[in-house]
Amino acid sequence: MNTEVKICVIGLGYVGLPLARLFSTKYKTIGFDMNAKRVEALMSGHDATLEVSDELLQSAFANGFKCTTNIKEIWDCNFYVVAVPTPVDENNNPDLTPLYGASTTVGKVISKGDIVVYESTVYPGVTEDECIPVVEKVSGLKFNVDFFAGYSPERINPGDKLHTVEKIKKITSGSTAEIGLKVNEVYSSVITAGTHLAPTIKVAEAAKVIENSQRDINIAFVNELSKIFNRMKIDTQAVLEAAGTKWNFLPFRPGLVGGHCIGVDPYYLAQCAQRYGYNPEIILAGRRMNDGMGEYVANQVVKLMLKKGIQVLNSNVLILGFTFKENCPDVRNTKVIDIYKALKEYNINITVYDLWANPQIAHREYGIEVTNELSSDKFDAAIMAVAHDEFKSINVSALIKEKSVIYDVKWILDTQCDGKL
Repeated sequence: MNTEVKICVIGLGYVGLPLARLFSTKYKTIGFDMNAKRVEALMSGHDATLEVSDELLQSAFANGFKCTTNIKEIWDCNFYVVAVPTPVDENNNPDLTPLYGASTTVGKVISKGDIVVYESTVYPGVTEDECIPVVEKVSGLKFNVDFFAGYSPERINPGDKLHTVEKIKKITSGSTAEIGLKVNEVYSSVITAGTHLAPTIKVAEAAKVIENSQRDINIAFVNELSKIFNRMKIDTQAVLEAAGTKWNFLPFRPGLVGGHCIGVDPYYLAQCAQRYGYNPEIILAGRRMNDGMGEYVANQVVKLMLKKGIQVLNSNVLILGFTFKENCPDVRNTKVIDIYKALKEYNINITVYDLWANPQIAHREYGIEVTNELSSDKFDAAIMAVAHDEFKSINVSALIKEKSVIYDVKWILDTQCDGKL
């Protein structure tokens, strides 16, 4: 174990915990989080996000890793990593509140010669212009004289057991050339996929924010194609499969775009551009397209019901899946809620079934009931909203009435459905 570097990871969610666990294999590491229930659950040996297995977590604890809410326990660290979420508010403006809070925590404990590295997704300039001044003010120390900073954007893909944190190449950067090398050295010692040392913190911030913006725009394009081909009564899936035979065709599919990255990062980039007097037309057009897909799905289902003579008012609709993506319990910024809300405007009775989602979290965050168990009721329509592995073998026809509608958002049904993206 390297005794010269003692790491504290602030924020033990989908990003922070896997990283802290990984660092603990090489360095003395402690995880810090303000959520006492989260820390208590972790210390009991279980990660509710399922990003770190019970076996790996308990092994890390046995080797000296620990999680705490006590700020006094992180005073002697010298390498702080901030991994808190960076959401948007109800108007899609970046909400830096968690970053300000974490920077305040760092300011209370940082000492001369220490380094703080930010992992949270931000627009270029946030680390040095927004976060560091908070650390300076609270600590009384001077940036790049008494303490230093770095930026290494997270690339966690929730639910992905193949591309885990150590297997994804990491961008690193530092507030000086020397600190950049030190930050890179720490990360490269645990990231088996290697690192890329960016020349400045702003370059690293910009690289991160465009990664997901690029995906967002590509998905928006195929979502628009889906709308066009549906009107033309052409199978979008068949079109994309045919086009995909060309070597350089990008294999994107239409769908709901939620989660903590793709559905959020473009807004950070857009606001940054607007601050510099540029209106990012393509980025915002892509966001408008993708943010409207939930309502589009709901309206398509209602139209199909009407065509079949199914009374929409007080009908019973089953939504299969609520998490923002398949095979993970993450409901952050799920766009399935948009389907739900749009259907509710028609006074439809909705049952949301998801064996991965935590009903308590779903109710707390969205105010709706999600069930982990299917009822024996028969529904007027079923919407395949999330491609959980368990749904790929489900007998949807056994859940619906003889005259009903099946709508497949994720292209996972082998049987004929009435509509799909």
